[in-house]
Amino acid sequence: MAQYFEVHPENPQPRLLKQAAALLARGEIVAVPTDSSYALVCHLDDKDAVDKLRRIRQVDEKHHLTLLCRDLSELANYARVDNKQYRLLKAATPGAYTFLLEATKEVPRRVSHPQRKTIGLRVPDCTVLCELLALHGEPLLATTLIPPGETEPMNDAQEIRDRFEKQIGAVIDAGACPSEPTTVVDLTPMGAGEEPVLVRRGRGPLGPLGL
Repeated sequence: MAQYFEVHPENPQPRLLKQAAALLARGEIVAVPTDSSYALVCHLDDKDAVDKLRRIRQVDEKHHLTLLCRDLSELANYARVDNKQYRLLKAATPGAYTFLLEATKEVPRRVSHPQRKTIGLRVPDCTVLCELLALHGEPLLATTLIPPGETEPMNDAQEIRDRFEKQIGAVIDAGACPSEPTTVVDLTPMGAGEEPVLVRRGRGPLGPLGL
C-alpha cells in the first residue's frame, strides 16, 4: 500500500517530505508533483529502483529518463555544458523545460541513452519538489507519470494512489499540477556551433530559449 503525504503546495510540511525522502533512500518509487505534471521518481544510483521505474511505465532503455536537479550547480557532475549552453540554461531555469545534454561518465550507463549517450536534465520550478530534492541531497531520476498505453499524464494524486498503490512506495499530494508536459530541447547541436533543436513544445515558453 502506497503511503500518502498530503502537503501544502507552498509551505510543505518538512516531516512528511523527510518520510518521502527516506523511502527514496530505501529504493522506493515516489509519485511527486512538478511544475508540468506528476512524475515518478527514484534514487539515481539504485539499479533495482531504476529498473522498477521503467517497468511501471513500460518503457525500454531507449526512453530518456530525466535528472531532476535543485539548481544548475548540480548539472556539471552529470552533463558536459559549454558557456553558450550554460547561458541558455540559466535564462530558462527553473522552469518547465527538459534539456538533452551530453552525459558525463558520472551518469550510470543504464540511465543515459544507449546510442546517443545523452541525458535529460531539468530544474523544476516547484516548491514541494525542490524541498524534497534538498532533503534527498542529490538529483532524482524521473519520468512523467503517463500510464502504460495512454498519452496523457496523470494529474490527480488520489487517482495515482488508487492505480499504482501496489507498485510505488508513496504519493505526495500537493494539489493538481498543470497537465501540460515540459518543453523538450536538445542542446547537443550547440556543441558543434549549431542551434538547439526543439523536440517537443510544452508548457515552457520558447521566448527564453530564443526559438
